[in-house]
Amino acid sequence: MLQLGPVAVDPPLFLAPMAGVTDRDFRLIVRRIGGVGVVAMEFISSKAIVHGNQKTRELMFFSDEERPLAIQIYGSDSATMAAAARVVEELGADVCDINMGCPANKVLKGCAGAALMGDLDLARRIVRDVRRAISIPLTVKFRLGLDDGRRNYLELGRVCEAERAAAVAMHARTARQMFDGEADWTHLPRLKATLGVPVIGNGDVREPEDALRLLAETGCDGVMIGRGATRNPWLFRQIAARLSGGRFSEPTLADRRELILAHFRLVAAREPSTYALHKLRKFTGWYTHGLPHGRQLRQAINQLPDVPSFLAAVEEFFDGLPLEQAA
Repeated sequence: MLQLGPVAVDPPLFLAPMAGVTDRDFRLIVRRIGGVGVVAMEFISSKAIVHGNQKTRELMFFSDEERPLAIQIYGSDSATMAAAARVVEELGADVCDINMGCPANKVLKGCAGAALMGDLDLARRIVRDVRRAISIPLTVKFRLGLDDGRRNYLELGRVCEAERAAAVAMHARTARQMFDGEADWTHLPRLKATLGVPVIGNGDVREPEDALRLLAETGCDGVMIGRGATRNPWLFRQIAARLSGGRFSEPTLADRRELILAHFRLVAAREPSTYALHKLRKFTGWYTHGLPHGRQLRQAINQLPDVPSFLAAVEEFFDGLPLEQAA
């Protein structure tokens, strides 16, 4: 178990914030499957929060069933970040997280996300002002650095600890790498040895054994999983079973059918049709990874014009598979 102030994270497994992915539907799916310690909302602009953007407030909706839950904010103005953090606390989130690792160009151009690793004085002001503004635990997520020549994660980690962050999470790639190549876990034990606050490791955890290896090799206090959970939402439950010394089972095709159709119906009911189609295609690409004839379904759905025909095609796909078979 990992303790973030008053928040117990048990098991010490975190669903990473992912734009367009970790919405309320996906968070609930992962939570209901079990094994996850903290789920995180997709990262949100501090300016949009403070200016009262209606779409942003809708994104920030969550239910008690999701707890413990973290809301991640990003921005480059310390006063705006502090004001946004106060909203996060008022909404009842269990943890406020600061994004200092996003490598997307539109975020970097605003001097936010991983760009803050290039301005440690600004990073310090942001952590300090946000920490002073709220009473709930504050965490910070960052990368190795902007690129191989500017790996300053140790310096940023010290800044976060000095300004009383409850924990830090590090994706073991540089911003320049985006999500290419392999995460370099060899830097995680250096960060752990340097700091006194908990360190959460992130990057390339795709199988239960990956998580166990990360913990054993790095000494990290927890594991954060992003893309691995999109292909296998059962991953947290499988890791939790291994951490407790038990065995884990692979989801059957029947399990996958039930999850996929339940998720897709939620999306179809909640989202406008055009956006729903886009999201359904994206999740189908992940969910069908490793399924028999999954490629055929992925090809078929690209030609479908609307949500009802999409759902019918997915049902028909599973009707043609032996559902008692493990995936």
